Amino acid sequence: MPRTAAAATGGTAHGPSAPPAGIPAATGASGDAGGGLARAELLIGGMTCASCAARVEKKLNRMDGVTATVNYATEKARIVHPADLPVAELIATVVRTGYTAEEPAPPEPAPAEDDPAGTAREPEDPESAALRVRLTVSALLAAPVVLLAMVPALQFDNWQWLSLTLAAPVVVWGGLPFHRAAWTNARHGAATMDTLVSVGTLAAFGWSLWALFLGDAGMPGMRHGFEFTVSRTDGASTIYLEVAAGVVALILLGRWLEARSKRRAGAALRALLELGAKDVAVLRDGREVRVPVSALVTGDRFVVRPGEKIATDGTVVEGASAVDAAMLTGESVPVDVGVGSTVTGATVNAGGRLVVEATRVGADTQLARMARLVEDAQNGKAAVQRLADRVSGIFVPVVLVIALGTFAGWLAVTGDTAAAFTAAVAVLIIACPCALGLATPTALMVGTGRGAQLGILIKGPEVLESTRRVDTVVLDKTGTVTTGRTVLRDVYAGEGTDERELLRLAGALEHASEHPVARAVAAGAEERVGALPPAEHFENVPGRGVRGRVEGREVAVGRLFEDVPPAVARAREDAESRGLTAVLTGWDGVARGVVTVADAVRDTSAEAVRDLRALGLTPVLLTGDNRTVADAVARAVGIDRVVAEVLPEEKVAVVRSLQAEGRTVAMVGDGVNDAAALAVADLGLAMGTGTDAAIEAGDLTLVRGDLRVAADAIRLSRATLRTIRGNLAWAFGYNVAALPLAAAGLLNPMIAGAAMAFSSVFVVTNSLRLRRFR
Repeated sequence: MPRTAAAATGGTAHGPSAPPAGIPAATGASGDAGGGLARAELLIGGMTCASCAARVEKKLNRMDGVTATVNYATEKARIVHPADLPVAELIATVVRTGYTAEEPAPPEPAPAEDDPAGTAREPEDPESAALRVRLTVSALLAAPVVLLAMVPALQFDNWQWLSLTLAAPVVVWGGLPFHRAAWTNARHGAATMDTLVSVGTLAAFGWSLWALFLGDAGMPGMRHGFEFTVSRTDGASTIYLEVAAGVVALILLGRWLEARSKRRAGAALRALLELGAKDVAVLRDGREVRVPVSALVTGDRFVVRPGEKIATDGTVVEGASAVDAAMLTGESVPVDVGVGSTVTGATVNAGGRLVVEATRVGADTQLARMARLVEDAQNGKAAVQRLADRVSGIFVPVVLVIALGTFAGWLAVTGDTAAAFTAAVAVLIIACPCALGLATPTALMVGTGRGAQLGILIKGPEVLESTRRVDTVVLDKTGTVTTGRTVLRDVYAGEGTDERELLRLAGALEHASEHPVARAVAAGAEERVGALPPAEHFENVPGRGVRGRVEGREVAVGRLFEDVPPAVARAREDAESRGLTAVLTGWDGVARGVVTVADAVRDTSAEAVRDLRALGLTPVLLTGDNRTVADAVARAVGIDRVVAEVLPEEKVAVVRSLQAEGRTVAMVGDGVNDAAALAVADLGLAMGTGTDAAIEAGDLTLVRGDLRVAADAIRLSRATLRTIRGNLAWAFGYNVAALPLAAAGLLNPMIAGAAMAFSSVFVVTNSLRLRRFR
């Protein structure tokens, strides 16, 4: 049904609508999930590849009644478990698997003066800083070792001992994270990527020590050739120090690039969440005391002055005003509030002074629930990622068997121990499934992080597949195609009344009011007739309108007239039938005309519709407003198909009818009455300026409230999906092609290590291209 506002500027007080029944509030970290179940989130430490995540996930899912998803990229486990199962037991299970686990600490709010726009650089976390130091030192030490081995002209007498001196710290200290993780996994009867790296580098280093101290490699004047393939050599004079040091340095580079991309994505999300008030004036013993919003507790009373953000969800206990709820509710006209009205945190007080009693604080507020949606955007798993996890889980043991088979095969065929060892080490090193583990989560992290910067929240990776198939987009009108802000539209002057004079007097009186509709009338009057005269004896009549003296006339605006001429009454009825807000205006007790305000079409909506068409989508306008208004809006933005005068519960039927035509439907909406349709659609795009019910029902949230972002969201989602598929194609193809080459002796272990590291760097770099998405 069409939304209507009070005819008078002092219309009936009412609060923002509550979410409808059936739309669940988001649960907390370990809140009750219903049916005897609870939810928990754990931070998992010690994971180094996708197979680690797969192991933790498998162990948790073996517990009775537990369903867990472990995300390698975010290093988090999201768990649904029986309510009577303590979280401590979940943590203990992870620890027994060989990793660390803890519940995340509550976020600390940033001070108001600390970069409220969220533009400051995210400080490097200690783990990434330590990894950077380890990489830098290892790279500086490994570079001369690799050069000496690969360029015989640089070799001098006893160069091999310098190589040993430089390589030893790289293998022992630089590779310590791999060795430690491999040992931990071995104790639990498991093998991961770290096992391959550790076994391969330690084998190469150990062979080199044997050749140097017990063989002929340590003799002065020894020279070492370099070949890209395996060749028969004297094992006692062959060293692999460049393999051991170079592979460690290259894998550390891949790890650091991965950590860097994840940190950048996380910083974008945290900057996005810098919404809402930072501090609040709380009433203590009758005095106002400024405290951080985090110090508010349920039952506190706080003051909100005009222009300030409401600190948290609550109930008005003193004062009357209009609240601009555009950020959270998507109402086309700001709502009037008075004593007893409910208000929502992060909305703006557009009128008078309010005293509000806090009813929900912290994690229970609508804004906090939206923040959880942002975090959830990166915690799910796409089907392709689950496939990669399964492959990684069985890949490492298979590679170990292949390496042993390669060694045995070469030894049996050639009898050359050095050649057999070289080929086996090449198999171990080139087969590391780093790229496979990074392919999906890195692209998802960067894509969703870039989306956050552009005002696009992707609820889960499964959404990406939906964006590829969509061919029809249904657009809600109010607050989506239109601005959600009131502006002056038409002026009707009755018989014997000058239209400019009517507007000038109405604007003069409304200029003294702080109500959003009044401001729209005053601003429109100033724009059309120029400077406005002052108003005297101004009075606001709650629920009915305003009155005062202007240039010696007793002027009134609103429902304050007993004498309303028939022509003026018909003009008001006609305006209201077209979905406009009609305000009676007159003086000396007689209504002289009607001033109308309305929600205007967004300047960018026509461009947004063109963008959606360019993506191959057919737009459909869906609204509860009457046909006349809907057709006018559709013509203005270039939409051919209109479905108007639809009840909220009928929106679902419209979406289903389009699906019955064989269409794959995306729905864009912002209000409570859009939530069910958003949930039913193949792809739901919720305007972030809308209700929390709509946001929770949608698959994508458009935080900025600009319809052009809908096209951007679909393009970004498709680009992220293409990147994931490209990464996986490379990762699978690389391993499928490289393993036979290594086993056949066509790759030197050093080249194998470079190729393996390049594979990871390629995947991460390819994913980072999404940061340049426009």
